[in-house]
Amino acid sequence: MLIHTASISEFGYNHRVFYLGIEVMVKIGQINKLEVTKTVDFGVFLDGEDFGSILLPSRFVPEGTEVGEALDVFIYFDSENEVVATTETPKAQVGQFGLMNVIGTNSIGAFVDWGIAKKDLLIPFSEQRGRLNEGQSILVYVYTDKASGRIVGTTRFNKWLDKTPANYEKGQQVDILIAERTDLGYKAVVNGEHWGLIFHSDVFGKLFIGKQLKAFISDVREDGKISLSLQRPGKARMDDLSEKVIATLEKKEGFLPLSDKSSPDAIFAEFRTSKGTFKKTIGGLYKAGKITIEKDGIHLVK
Repeated sequence: MLIHTASISEFGYNHRVFYLGIEVMVKIGQINKLEVTKTVDFGVFLDGEDFGSILLPSRFVPEGTEVGEALDVFIYFDSENEVVATTETPKAQVGQFGLMNVIGTNSIGAFVDWGIAKKDLLIPFSEQRGRLNEGQSILVYVYTDKASGRIVGTTRFNKWLDKTPANYEKGQQVDILIAERTDLGYKAVVNGEHWGLIFHSDVFGKLFIGKQLKAFISDVREDGKISLSLQRPGKARMDDLSEKVIATLEKKEGFLPLSDKSSPDAIFAEFRTSKGTFKKTIGGLYKAGKITIEKDGIHLVK
């Protein structure tokens, strides 16, 4: 599970490569499209330009691959510091957040399951916000350490977020990643670049660390702090839900076993909205003469 942070790409190792006349960049710790230059019994070699020929072992080579083809491969350093390729997809590339399991610790830090066979990701002690223990499931940000050139993980997110002004408009839809539960609500990463907060009073449905979903900007304070809503604010939210309710009724022969007496979970399962918003919406539809509200649920007026 991951979310991309495009603004961090400069921290990878970039080398120019030309494929079919188009200049691209080989990025360590990210998925690249590289040309096959040679086939051998144990795999294929890829054009890594400044890195030379990069081996993609045979177990990762798609059937029927020929010289001249371009493959999407993840490029990284193996345990011997050699550049290698795989068609496996990591749980997070450089510049991304991912939910990972701690599989062990030693004198330098903790290791998490990166999703790459025979290659775990190190989170040094200095990059841990609180000591990590084997078996934990944690959110990790992956980056390239400038000093060592190694790809490592961190749970200290503050130095990677809020680096630019939060130029959002109220009501704007954004992508969020739930990162932490606090006394006030849930902290979330907004568009991979900023911190935001969903207050407990605005939470409905099930939220958990690592969950990705859409949200809306409800406020950006003068100090840059962002408040989030899981529902489109104002009248637009009601209009959207009204259309969904009518469309759903039409698909289900004019009846839904939901009403203002239904549980929040039942309402959320059907419409991904809060009970309060649902009640206001069906109340408006009832007044407009579009539905009737009965003991068994709501009925479409034909």
